[in-house]
Amino acid sequence: MSVLRVGVLLGGISAEREASLASGRQVCVHLNPQKHETIPLFMDPDGRIWHIPHKLLIQNTTTDIIARLEGEAKRMYYEELPSLIDFAFIALHGKYGDDGCVQGALEMLGLPYTGSGVLASAVCMDKHMAHRVLKQAGVEVARELLVEDLDWEEDPEGVRQQVVELVGLPCVIKPDREGSSIGVSVVNEESQIEDALREAFSWDNLALVEELLQGLEFSCIVLGNDELQPMMPTETATTNEYLTYEDKYMPGQSQKITPARVSKELLEKIQQEVMKAYRALGMMNYGRIDGFLVDGDRVLITDPNTSSGMSPSSFLFHQAADMGMTPAMLFDRMIDLALEAHAAKRGPL
Repeated sequence: MSVLRVGVLLGGISAEREASLASGRQVCVHLNPQKHETIPLFMDPDGRIWHIPHKLLIQNTTTDIIARLEGEAKRMYYEELPSLIDFAFIALHGKYGDDGCVQGALEMLGLPYTGSGVLASAVCMDKHMAHRVLKQAGVEVARELLVEDLDWEEDPEGVRQQVVELVGLPCVIKPDREGSSIGVSVVNEESQIEDALREAFSWDNLALVEELLQGLEFSCIVLGNDELQPMMPTETATTNEYLTYEDKYMPGQSQKITPARVSKELLEKIQQEVMKAYRALGMMNYGRIDGFLVDGDRVLITDPNTSSGMSPSSFLFHQAADMGMTPAMLFDRMIDLALEAHAAKRGPL
């Protein structure tokens, strides 16, 4: 059996580059060497691709790696990638990573890749747009308001009034197209709206204002293209007002309990709503759907993701283990599903 040359894309342009490094490192460590030749590909902050050796892969931060690229790594132009790899495992997170940009470049190069295609990736990165699609499909989402930075600058009092009247307090204000809880603020009083919006606008031109949901917060991984396999939902709990960046990626900062501590019937209901969202958004291969269980039995979807964190503390591996899958088995399955989807496509995925 021939060995598949798998380029693992990690690092990147976005604010989530450190999480991407941790994810990519795990992929490189756990890919099955009998089936895959692992080729680490680091994307620097300028979007350039470098083939890095193992001694750079194990560096602590992307800054450590960047300082050594010129002397110890090989610069790869995008059009050269098909001569080096057969397949791209995307471990990038955030803007220019799982928002359709890299996916489009790989489509132009004729390289199959993990995760959803260009359209689904772009829609899921734009939270407001994803919620519009979900509402059309009958999936319940939180009350929300999209605010543009120019609207705020022109009429701050009008925007404040809309936030209070249309969404209500307390609320959550976040960049519309960021992940990993970056730029998120919880607003309890009207006087806090300005600072929260300015923080969100430092990351994006669009800010999303959502009602603050109270209930059990969950995340659920789904595998599949046409036939879907939802994993067991994980309950995520924190002592903070929301699940912060540190809660998500630092061991011991939050509780990640798999399966979530609800009845079998509610677990199945969450899985059904998650699959409904996955299909509505056109997701493929695998994805992560986040949401809340409120009022006892209402399932609200808050954040569909076409990728998932894969650091050692990630609940992705908890959910896979619950299904009897090791990390190597999980990555094998992701690659097989991706190859299946790309073999069947007519045009971009």
